[in-house]
This record gives sequence, structure tokens and C-alpha cells, in this order.
Amino acid sequence: MRRLCLLSLLALSSCMVGPDYHKPVIAVPAAFKTAPGWVPAAPNDGAPKGDWWTAFNDPVLDQLMPQVAVNNATVKADYYAYMQAADLVREAQGQLYPTLTITPSFTRASGSSSGASTSSSGLISSGPSNSGTFEGQASWVPDIWGKVRRQVQESSAAAQVSAADFANATLSAQAALAQDYVSLRTQDATIALFQQTVAAYQRSLQITENQAAAGTAAPADVITARTQLEGAQSSLIAAGAARAQFEHAIAVLTGQMPESFSISAGAQIETVPLAPETVPSTVLERRPDIAAAERTMEEQNAAIGVAVGAYYPDITLSALGGYSADPITGLFSASHALWSLGADASQTLFEGGVRSATVAAAKNAYDASVENYRGTVLSAFQSVENDLSNLQIFAQQAQVQAAAVADAQRAVQIALNEYEAGTQAYTAVVIAQVTLVQDQQTALTIQQERLLAAIGLYQDLGGGFTAASLPSKAQLQAGLPFMQ
Repeated sequence: MRRLCLLSLLALSSCMVGPDYHKPVIAVPAAFKTAPGWVPAAPNDGAPKGDWWTAFNDPVLDQLMPQVAVNNATVKADYYAYMQAADLVREAQGQLYPTLTITPSFTRASGSSSGASTSSSGLISSGPSNSGTFEGQASWVPDIWGKVRRQVQESSAAAQVSAADFANATLSAQAALAQDYVSLRTQDATIALFQQTVAAYQRSLQITENQAAAGTAAPADVITARTQLEGAQSSLIAAGAARAQFEHAIAVLTGQMPESFSISAGAQIETVPLAPETVPSTVLERRPDIAAAERTMEEQNAAIGVAVGAYYPDITLSALGGYSADPITGLFSASHALWSLGADASQTLFEGGVRSATVAAAKNAYDASVENYRGTVLSAFQSVENDLSNLQIFAQQAQVQAAAVADAQRAVQIALNEYEAGTQAYTAVVIAQVTLVQDQQTALTIQQERLLAAIGLYQDLGGGFTAASLPSKAQLQAGLPFMQ
């Protein structure tokens, strides 16, 4: 009979209330609109690996980037948040097992009693007595309806969400570092440009001063040339201030104090990486934010099962065994043994619709998570399309702008020659020089935008992340560490 009851409990415990999770199917395009010829035959071969930033061929960036995962405060905070979520998985899993308690006790007491020796005061006293118990208790709430297992599923999915958030925080910090580094190098190039401009304007000022001394130029030309030089010097100082801010931002991203951190001046990054090979469907597996949204759906789905489990009774099995006697004369004796077995069940009969409202709320939370997942996917494809179009458009613009810079350089030389020959007013020189500086600044900005678009594409394609990078439920329940 006992075996039959036990088998019945085990059979019931194989059931789990609530719906089983099924990942929603999201329709994805067959190819990206901006790059129809970009889809390769083997999409995984060209997927960006973990060190995606090495495609920019910059040794300083390669040295800075690993410090993000080690020292960045935001990334480390997300890591510890994941560790907390992983601990909650094991906490929920522990509810599947019995609770065992051991309670030993010992008492020694003395008092009065009849029939014992009489003291001088007339009181009847007895010698000290010993008593003791050694009890072990066990209680177990069998997960007959699967409510605890749904809690384990919910906690496991939540931990996977936290792991994806950790990966996303790491990728975001890496992308932010790359963006700030690109901007810093652009400021370096801008500073170099203004240094060259200041030198050129100094030569122009010398020419106007010589012409004015010879009586072939008006004094106004000297004032104009000097004003132009001072404006360039002011712009040079402003570029230095902007560079310092990017340097400070990089220091914080790498977990260092800004005052003790510095980067030597260098040229603007020239290498714009080619678009990494992929196909639209792989975006769903290679973005940590999409992975987090998908895992949130399973978490909310399991929460429905936890809520539904409140409709079913809780059954508690308990057992007690031990000994009670004088521990000196012999505690662990069969004649002093005691034991008890028990079982109880509790079921709420009326609660004013609380359970039904809880289940409905859990279902609505799941539906909301589905829409959030769908929105995250759509946003991901939008971002990738934007990055691809930016790369194409800025590459075309860079070619046109390079021609504009070359033409502006020739225009400056012609204007200077004509001014020195006395056939052109100095205003023509000023206009040509201003146009050249503007065109050169635009060229630097276009290169910066191309690099930022490439960084954005790597980020929007998930960097080196894949959904397989997340810890499995078995790893979480076993307490194994998470390694990205």
C-alpha cells in the first residue's frame, strides 16, 4: 500500500501546471534591403568574432578594449547581477528537496521530592537528575503539480536574461569605447589640420604685410589676414578641449581615473572594415538584447504556471524520529526510541478572485513580453539597415569630398598667386582658404561617420555574441560559472 501511494505521488509529480513554452516565430526578410548582394553562402564563416574591433587595425584600440570587460564599473555591476540571478536559480531548485533538521538537547536539574533525605532545615531534597533528547525531523512538500519546477524554469530564464544583459552591457561599453576612440582620433586629425591652417595663415599674413609695406596692398588686407589667423588659432584651442573630453570618457570606460590616463596623439583611423558577412535570420541569434527579450518570454511563460499552481493544494509529508532518556545511563536505546509520521494538506477555498487575477496578470505580462520581443527584432533590423545604408552613402560621399578638397587646394594656390601678382583682391584668397578648411573638416567628419557606422554595424550584429553563449539551464542549476 505504501509503495502504491509513493508511486502515485511520483506519477503526479511528473505533471506541471501552466502552458509549456514555445518560442514565437518571427518572419524575417530573405535579404537586407540595402545590400542585396551581401548574403554569402556560408553565413557563419564571416561572423564577427569576439575581438571584432581588430578589424580597424589600430594597436592602441586593441590594447584599450580588453580593459572594458575587466575594469568597467557598469559591466562588472551587470556581472554581479547575473551572479545573483544564478544564485536564485539554486534557491528555487532547493525547494524540490526535503528539509532535514537535527535537534539534540540535554537537561540537568535538581529539586524537592518526598521519600528523600531530610535536611537540617526540614526540607526534603533529592539529587540531580539528567534528561536528554536527540531528534531528527524531515519535511517535504512534493512538487505534485509542478509549481516549484515552474519556479525553477522562471528563475533559470531570468538568469539567462541577466546573462544576456551582461553580454549586452559589455558590447555596449566596447562600442562606446570604440566610438570615443574614433572621435578622439578625429580630434587629433582636426588639431593637425588647424595647426597646418595656422601655419598657412601665418604665411598669408606675412605676404599681406610685405605687400602693404611695398604699397601694393591696403592696410585692411593685413587686418583681414590677422583676423583669419586668430580665428584659426581659436579653433585649434577648441579642438584640444574636445579631445580632452573624449580622452576622459575613454578613461572611465576602461575603469581608470581621468587625471592619470592619457593617450598620445595619433592619426585618424584610415581602415573602414568591410561589412561582416551574415544573413538576416542570424541577427536573431547574434544580438544579446534579442536573446534577453526571448528569454524574458520564457520567464513570463513559466510565471503563468507558478500562478496557476496556486489553485492546487499543498501537501506536506513529515517524519520525526529520535530518542528521549537519560543520556548518561543510555540515550540511544530501542526502548527510548520515539517516532512519528504525518501528512497534511492545505487548500484555499475562497480568496475573492485573487488567484484568477494573478493568473490573468501573468498572461498579460507574457503577451507584453511577446510584443517587446517583436519590437526588439524590428528595431534590430532597422538598425542594421541604417548602418548598411550609412556605410554605402558615406563611402560615396567620401569620394566626392576628396575631389572637393583637391580642387579647394588648387583654388587657394591660384588665389595666392594672383594676389601676389596684383591681379586679385585679398578677399579671393580668404574665400579660397576658408573653403579649403571647411572641405577638409568635412572630409574628416565623413571618415568619422564611416567608422562610427562600421562600429554600429558590429554592435547591431551582436559583436561576437551568439545565443549559444548563454549559460544553459543545466549549467545554472549545477552552479557552473558563466564565461562569455
